[in-house]
Amino acid sequence: MSATTVVVTGFGATTPLGGTAKETWEGLLAGRSGVRTLTQDWVEGLPVSIAAPAAVEPSELIDRVEARRLDRSSQLALVAGLEAWRDAGFGLEEDNPVERDRLGVACATGIGGLHSLLSQWDVQKDKGARRVSPFTIPMLMANAPAANLGLRLGARAGIHTPVSACASSNEAISLGIDMLRLGRADVAVVGGTEAVIHPLPIASFANMQALSRRNDEPERASRPWDINRDGFVLGEGAVLMVIETLEHARARGARIYGTLAGAGISADSHDIVQPDPIGYGQSLAMKRALAEADLAAGDIVHVNAHATSTPQGDTTEAGSIRKSLGDDTSAILTGTKSMTGHLLGAAGALETFATVMALHDRVVPGTINVDDLEPGLGVDIATENRELPQGDLAALNNSFGFGGHNVAIAVTNQNTN
Repeated sequence: MSATTVVVTGFGATTPLGGTAKETWEGLLAGRSGVRTLTQDWVEGLPVSIAAPAAVEPSELIDRVEARRLDRSSQLALVAGLEAWRDAGFGLEEDNPVERDRLGVACATGIGGLHSLLSQWDVQKDKGARRVSPFTIPMLMANAPAANLGLRLGARAGIHTPVSACASSNEAISLGIDMLRLGRADVAVVGGTEAVIHPLPIASFANMQALSRRNDEPERASRPWDINRDGFVLGEGAVLMVIETLEHARARGARIYGTLAGAGISADSHDIVQPDPIGYGQSLAMKRALAEADLAAGDIVHVNAHATSTPQGDTTEAGSIRKSLGDDTSAILTGTKSMTGHLLGAAGALETFATVMALHDRVVPGTINVDDLEPGLGVDIATENRELPQGDLAALNNSFGFGGHNVAIAVTNQNTN
């Protein structure tokens, strides 16, 4: 393992379960669903009318003038990023104690400023080119959330935007770990954001047969590993975390939530949408995360699975976990997308947050809506909250994205005292 230990010292979240990290974690432990019926006029005629919007409107928390110049994805990122920054005990501007040349940002997204792009295209079609906002490009570009957060914090060590579909924010976390271990920064703000609840993505995902059509039961639509699952539920939100070298965190007396012990990245090279059915790439990512973290398969007590509630994906992942951890693994699995829906480019950060908190509080949130568990999965799936033992603990979070992108993050509860 690298000589540089990377720890988490701050969390920020705005998700379908709440407007803060605390509210999101409480929602997960309560088994509450953030999925609801959409009421916008544009829903009429779509085959899917449910999604998991952010619980708190981000524009209500940002200066009105600034909010008008930010895509919704950037608004969400700014809300979550500033919460994480404050949670870590840092101030802004002249109160910022971090050397700006040693501060980095890696904020991912899967799709980017979709609302800004399509709304301004409508403006151009309806009212002409002269009416298009001059802020359109800075709003729609995929790096806008990272750039706006970096500007607010004064980050100069590097501002990055991994775009790897549903694996994007775990890739951002991996990049942040590398920045600290390579000595390019002492502190980084990492995670992801996504805001694409819009008729075009819903229509496209639905036509791919990827979305649940359980329109009459929105809160029960996302059901990982249930034999009657029929697809994922589109969600939105942002989760950011402050990570530091252990040396830097201890020098300032920071509270530590947990340790990011390692990351593993791989690619399926199989299909642009479908996962490799044998799960080789997924398993490879998990094994690489274990190796980088200097952990054995038997050390893993918990896995927050990608578990999107798609028929093939959930089965494939169960098999790849067995390949990585052994057929006799006792690791407790959970699928928190059953409550939050699928936040696409922000999903990995949300679920890494949940994984760190599970070890910190020694409790795994149960997967909801598993009425009829698919037989033969060969893994221990928590359908209610499960306590974790005392002592040193280790866990994995998996994120897999269209294009065959696989990222696994290994976390431990070491260095929290």
